[in-house]
Amino acid sequence: MAKKLGAWTVRFRALILLISVLLLIPSVIGYARTKVNYDLLVYLPKDIETMIGQDILQEEFGSGGFSMLVCEGMEEKDVSDLKAKIQTVNGVKDVIWYDSAMDIRIPMEMLPKEVYEAFNRDNSTMMFIIFEGTTSSDETITAVRDIRKICDQRCYLSGMSAILVDTQDLSESEAPVYVLMAVLLSLVVLMVSMDSWLVPFLFLASIGMAILFNLGSNVFLGSISYLTKAMAAVLQLGVTMDYSIFLWHSYEAKLSEGLDKNRAMEEAISETFISIIGSSITTVAGFIALCFMSFTLGKDIGIVMAKGVVIGVICCVTVLPSMILILDQPLQKSRHKALLPDFRGLGGFVADHSMIFLAIAALFLLPAVHGYRNVPVYYNLDSSLPKTLPAVIANDKLEQEYSTSTAHILLMDADVETKEVRAMADRMKQEKGVKFVIGMKTLLGPTIPDEILPEKLRGSLMSDHWQMILIGSEYKVASDEINEQIDALSRIAHEYDGTSMLIGEGPCTKDLITISSNDFNSVSTASIGIIFLIIAMVFKSISLPVILVAVIEFGIMINMGIPFYTGTKLPFIANIIIGTIQLGSTVDYAILITTSFRRGRLAGMDKKQAIGEAVESGSKSVFVSAMSFFAATFGVGMYSNIDMISSLCVLMARGALISMTCVIFLLPSLLLIFDTLIQKTTDVIHLKHKPSKEALGNI
Repeated sequence: MAKKLGAWTVRFRALILLISVLLLIPSVIGYARTKVNYDLLVYLPKDIETMIGQDILQEEFGSGGFSMLVCEGMEEKDVSDLKAKIQTVNGVKDVIWYDSAMDIRIPMEMLPKEVYEAFNRDNSTMMFIIFEGTTSSDETITAVRDIRKICDQRCYLSGMSAILVDTQDLSESEAPVYVLMAVLLSLVVLMVSMDSWLVPFLFLASIGMAILFNLGSNVFLGSISYLTKAMAAVLQLGVTMDYSIFLWHSYEAKLSEGLDKNRAMEEAISETFISIIGSSITTVAGFIALCFMSFTLGKDIGIVMAKGVVIGVICCVTVLPSMILILDQPLQKSRHKALLPDFRGLGGFVADHSMIFLAIAALFLLPAVHGYRNVPVYYNLDSSLPKTLPAVIANDKLEQEYSTSTAHILLMDADVETKEVRAMADRMKQEKGVKFVIGMKTLLGPTIPDEILPEKLRGSLMSDHWQMILIGSEYKVASDEINEQIDALSRIAHEYDGTSMLIGEGPCTKDLITISSNDFNSVSTASIGIIFLIIAMVFKSISLPVILVAVIEFGIMINMGIPFYTGTKLPFIANIIIGTIQLGSTVDYAILITTSFRRGRLAGMDKKQAIGEAVESGSKSVFVSAMSFFAATFGVGMYSNIDMISSLCVLMARGALISMTCVIFLLPSLLLIFDTLIQKTTDVIHLKHKPSKEALGNI
């Protein structure tokens, strides 16, 4: 099959390139039409109470998202006029303010004290805006933008929907720069490591096509997260660059044997296809392992990136060879001596000092494990954004002036009597950190009948089956304090209504903390198990998978442990996905060195000579591969103002270098120490070159 693919690609190279260019058109259209989710909480499992409650809120009340608007230094009449304008915005269901309950001509002081203080401070007042759509729906996002156009600099719109708008604007403005930085830094690495000035541009053009094909095909998924969109291009560039380099080196080797360019490319494609299929399997497996997450953001990233690797392999053996053959003459004229120095002498140095490297690794082991297990993480999604964004400023304003950081929504059976609701509300107000508890049956106090409330307000807070109660909290989302508060409020609510549900950003984030902790264990187990089996099948060995996976996992622990010692908080998703990506993307380095070592031993070399040759021959490939991955991600990590993207890219960039270091210096030491065990637990017959009897005797 591989030989037929090579012959077919060489024969139809012009047609392949033409079709590839034409396919860019639907890819660009698909990319433009792919919906992007900026609310990561939508990836929570649909069967948990908070998500079920969100659906009920949408179905029963025709609403889902809400925001709080703080107005400073405005007359009551001006605030009332502003409220009226906001109510006319498409996507706004209702705006709750003091005049929602009584005529503006009646002094605010007639409101119950708790209600007055919930909506007013010395120089400011607050409105509660209820949207018709969910927090992240297009309708709500458009409504937030329209509200901001109506408001002036005295108004501060807070809430998750406002955060998502700012995240969207920031992400879309930075995304082109991510790609540009990844391309430029990758170009530097390729210029240094390649022997042609033109071939790096062909690599990037081929991979660029593969990236567009991948991003365009995401339209069939319906939507992707903004994290996936932001990182897909740079990740695909980083993990698939090796395939292009391997094809070029194989092509050059065939040319040096005296073959003409067509025949040389046929054999290079055949050889490359077989090699990169094996290499890409571990990378794809790492991404597929993310699909085991209950928090389906992992599935979102995993499917897109696994698909991207497969598309990258296809383009490497079809599009890139076509480009190389068509541009053969310019390529020959652009040749130069590679600027990257040889790694001559490194193999012998590593072999001679293997015990020293092992001792150094042993010294790092306990600190790495401790840091890895105790790295600080955050779950509050707006913590990853710059403090200068309008929504972040508004959230800070709300916290400072109203001692309110977030609001919960309690859904209760509509038939629960008024006196019961008020008794429950009184108990909830006693809970530490609760600023207000406001529902239709609590709004005007016990002496005023519910019927006095405007019909529209009643419709916003009551349905045929449910009633909605707003609970203000002074605690930040994802804090221990708010999680304890949520538990306490839920217990109280269930005493009055066993079917009640507490929903909103706080409860959803609390579920996220629990679910992500379980996901960390399941994804780690899945990725290690899958890659362990792949390595076991490749080498037909029990011992080698343990050694290779242990080396990369050690590198992962160092990488993830560093933030503990630098006092850097990581986004919660980093703990789950970085280890999987680093393992799947860099275990190839270990496989390369180990394969060379095994062949040396089977050829009759003693173990020290074999490891020296393996490091000598493989270190340059490992270095170029790691630097390509580093180049594609490091610039994005340094540039991005979205900490979630920045942190993930920095971790991936650093992880590539750490894995490279572990493979070149630590892995050889382990292979030397466990050489006897490896020989006894590994099937030697599977290797490409069957050893001679003399070689077997030497082993």
